[in-house]
Amino acid sequence: MNSVISSSQNERVKLVRALQTQAKARRKENRIVLEGVRLVADAVEAGVKPEFVLYNSESDLLARLFRANVPCFEVSDTIMREISDTQTPQGIIAVSQMPRATLPESPSLALLLDAIADPGNLGTILRTAAAAAVDVVILLPGCVDPYNPKVLRSGMGAHFRLPISALTWEQVSAQYPDLPMYVADAEGDLAYYDVDWKPAAGVIIGGEARGAQEQAYARARATITIPMGNRFESLNAAMATAVILFECRRQRAGGR
Repeated sequence: MNSVISSSQNERVKLVRALQTQAKARRKENRIVLEGVRLVADAVEAGVKPEFVLYNSESDLLARLFRANVPCFEVSDTIMREISDTQTPQGIIAVSQMPRATLPESPSLALLLDAIADPGNLGTILRTAAAAAVDVVILLPGCVDPYNPKVLRSGMGAHFRLPISALTWEQVSAQYPDLPMYVADAEGDLAYYDVDWKPAAGVIIGGEARGAQEQAYARARATITIPMGNRFESLNAAMATAVILFECRRQRAGGR
């Protein structure tokens, strides 16, 4: 039986700490950290087999990981608090390979995110995109690291259910030269529900502070807006994304 890990200098502990706090380390190692029962379980359900798990509490999920021969190591409460990215650790942290994204050749619905900087917003957007059956999410320059721990938790398994790829506008144009795109803008010319979303399309959502960049407008067929009441000017990026994507889904389901 393995002894409980209680040293901060343990190699696995140091790796988890680096992956939790440094995007550079995640890219170098090509690994990510999954924290919490829900996120680890979502990854396992999607076919992910963690490289190893650190834990300090028993659970049905832990028993399942043991049965799947995933290396599991018990750590002290102090170490779990040290490596956790949450104020109240859930007692399980897994390390896995970073998901590989394969870009679809002809997406029916693409979501392009332009300088989304808030981790919670990005995670919520990814979760919404997965639920709305988006074919691919493209992260343009200025977006927060999609494997930031807060993004992973907010995404609630979306990272394992749809391809997510970071591209420049030049790469987008080369990959999808004929895909009609629409950029969301509080002062857009066309209400989002007046667009015919049944053909293939791309939806561009700009960042929280400045909106979409010039390249987005140059690439877009039209600017779309969400009409507001009570003198409100706009929704936040995550909410606007949900409104637009589920209108796409409604139309494609025959208006139901």
